[in-house]
Amino acid sequence: MPLHHAVLALLVAKPAHGYELKSSFEQAVGEQWGGLNIGHLYQVLDRLARDGLIESERQPQAVKPDRLVHRITPAGRAELDRWLSEPNVRTRGYRDDFFLKVVAAAQAGDPETLTAVLRRQRVHLLTELRSLAEARVAAAGSPVVALLVKAAELHVRADLGVDAAEHDLTPDVLAALRLPAAPAADAGTQSSSA
Repeated sequence: MPLHHAVLALLVAKPAHGYELKSSFEQAVGEQWGGLNIGHLYQVLDRLARDGLIESERQPQAVKPDRLVHRITPAGRAELDRWLSEPNVRTRGYRDDFFLKVVAAAQAGDPETLTAVLRRQRVHLLTELRSLAEARVAAAGSPVVALLVKAAELHVRADLGVDAAEHDLTPDVLAALRLPAAPAADAGTQSSSA
């Protein structure tokens, strides 16, 4: 799980408590990843501790409640090294929610519906691309965040290939793709119930 491994990577640098890890994570990945929910982070830390990948030490504080400082274990370091040595394998196959929308529009058999779906997606992607251009400027100080933004831009540019759908899914192709209507109730069934 990438978030688990990112937390292990942060703990390689130094032991830290939950809010330090949250801050370090958000600083490392920038705004493009989105904020890290502290509750989710604590669930991750509990899981890592249960799996023996980190150990935690309670440290008393004068004014605030005690805090837990987490430290990576040798098993945690071995797990991080294992994860880093493997290629990133796509876990969802080639699923894409937008593809399902295109399938639904194609099944409708109306070229105007499909064109409208593709047009809205294109406008959204172009807006996202402009936002990423702004993010690239903001990320100029961090090569790692700049790399994340560049990867996101490449994904968006690839997604802009939806233009091919308008060319490939002609009205004739759409007509052939439509599922046949469900057959009417069997006439024999109707007469036996009368």
